[in-house]
Amino acid sequence: MDRPPSQRQLRVGEEIRNAMATVFAMGETHDPILDGASITVSEVRISPDLKNATVYVMPLAGSKKDLVMETLKEQAGRMRM
Repeated sequence: MDRPPSQRQLRVGEEIRNAMATVFAMGETHDPILDGASITVSEVRISPDLKNATVYVMPLAGSKKDLVMETLKEQAGRMRM
């Protein structure tokens, strides 16, 4: 049975969510497709050991969704904090 996330996981997830939202809002991804898109970071889930995070994002209003999501998948390895 899965346990609910701890307070620490929730706090760290929220900090990462804020940091990622700032990166996307300021256009600091250094990728023209991502910098030109409005991307919403809806949630971040953290593993119990705090080593891995899953970031849930969506292009605002779904514009260029397929292109943005494909680019994010390609850039995932570079987006480490």
